[in-house]
Amino acid sequence: MKEVTYPTVAIIGAGAMGRGIAQIAAQAGSTVKIFDTQPEAIAKAREALFSQWDKLQEKGRLTPEAVVGHKSRLLAADSLALLADCDLVVEAIVERLDVKKNLFGQLEAIVRPDAVLVTNTSSLSVTAIAAGLKHPERFAGYHFFNPVPLMKVVEVIAGLKTDAAVCAALSGYARQMGHTPVQAQDTPGFIVNHAGRGYGTEALRVASEGVADFATIDRILRDQVGFKLGPFELLDLTALDVSHPVMESIYQQYYHEPRYRPSVITAQRLAGGVVGKKVGEGFYRYVDGAAQVSPEPPVPQVAEMPPVWVSPRAARRAELLQLLKNLGASIETGASPSPAALTLVAPLGFDITTVAVVERLDPARTVGIDMLIDDAATKRRVLATNPATRTDMRDAAHALFARDGKAVSVIRDSGGFVTQRVVATIVNIATDMCQQGVCSPKDLETAVTLGLGYPLGPLAMGDRYGPTNVLEVLFNMQTVYGDPRYRPSPWLRRRGAIGLSLMHTEE
Repeated sequence: MKEVTYPTVAIIGAGAMGRGIAQIAAQAGSTVKIFDTQPEAIAKAREALFSQWDKLQEKGRLTPEAVVGHKSRLLAADSLALLADCDLVVEAIVERLDVKKNLFGQLEAIVRPDAVLVTNTSSLSVTAIAAGLKHPERFAGYHFFNPVPLMKVVEVIAGLKTDAAVCAALSGYARQMGHTPVQAQDTPGFIVNHAGRGYGTEALRVASEGVADFATIDRILRDQVGFKLGPFELLDLTALDVSHPVMESIYQQYYHEPRYRPSVITAQRLAGGVVGKKVGEGFYRYVDGAAQVSPEPPVPQVAEMPPVWVSPRAARRAELLQLLKNLGASIETGASPSPAALTLVAPLGFDITTVAVVERLDPARTVGIDMLIDDAATKRRVLATNPATRTDMRDAAHALFARDGKAVSVIRDSGGFVTQRVVATIVNIATDMCQQGVCSPKDLETAVTLGLGYPLGPLAMGDRYGPTNVLEVLFNMQTVYGDPRYRPSPWLRRRGAIGLSLMHTEE
């Protein structure tokens, strides 16, 4: 086995994160010393890792010789003094600034002058943790994700005084452990937790406005964009006692930046103990670990389908007209709809009511369809009514767009459809991160796809659905809501016409 960057590594904290980091460090060839203030936690951690390696051997993923080697390199340390010879010390304890600062103050008096000290913090300032150290230049953030062996990304965070060589060495060691390192500045949320603000927070805003229920929002974002989990499924999995404090922390650290505003929905549910799957109830109820989800409303039965007229201002109008032909609709081609026509609009960012008024259409017969994404690339169509839409027109639109068997969701009026709002918010936050220099565009894309499991990085997402379309959604939502949270980032405004792909290279 090749010599590793850090031959002897200490892991402080024997919980899930500490165990995971210890596992991949030992597998990389390092001698690993685990320390915890609870001796029984150390024993449990070693027992769990020995069992994990035995299982991997049974599955043929590790040789017997490798398992023996890994076990021999995993040692218990019953005092901090036993870490004096370590080349790297990784802290993975409680997320409290005072506790971490006290620990590193003790460690600095024990370890060698050339030993590297790192914190696995997910939300605290690396600079603040290192503030009391005599040698902050050897201190950095090293943020892994749970479960560590499966989440193949690690954020390497430079504090204000961190030596660049330290981050370079930590990045090399991450690769030796089989992980992909991404370099982040010491800003709230670093990369992954910062970039992830757009998905859940905007979905919560949509739900709070009564646009659609939790299950419908989840279905739309899975089927239209390709997310593995809907935002409320994800919040139930991570649990609100973890995710809501992160929302509040980033919002507070960014001095109440509107883009990161938390939701009263999660605050209330956290207060009531309805935190997610682990307690059997969150946004969904769970029976034997399975979410209990209400079935989708059936497709309405419509005896006689009205003719359809499409607004000349509709997004992807040519594609929408072709889709209607494929579905066998009777299409009107006049300058205005007949009194019997179902009127279709396809706005970007605007609500259906506003479009009907501006275009002088009868709101009672007007229904919107989301055309941000090419219909052929989605598994679901999304329609929106306005408060005046007649039931027969709503049902006719639903039945028409379900003719070929594709799923259809009908939501209530709002500025921007669910997908438009969430995608635009994700892209906007990501481009703002590039504007701030939080990380390189390349590392942003890598961190989000590996750390959050998005189907595309946020910049690639903006390119696929059109930067100018994203800008139009944001500008129009600003008009509808008058809310600065939809203010486009400077980078997005500057590059909207030429594509975000240019952001994938350094300037």
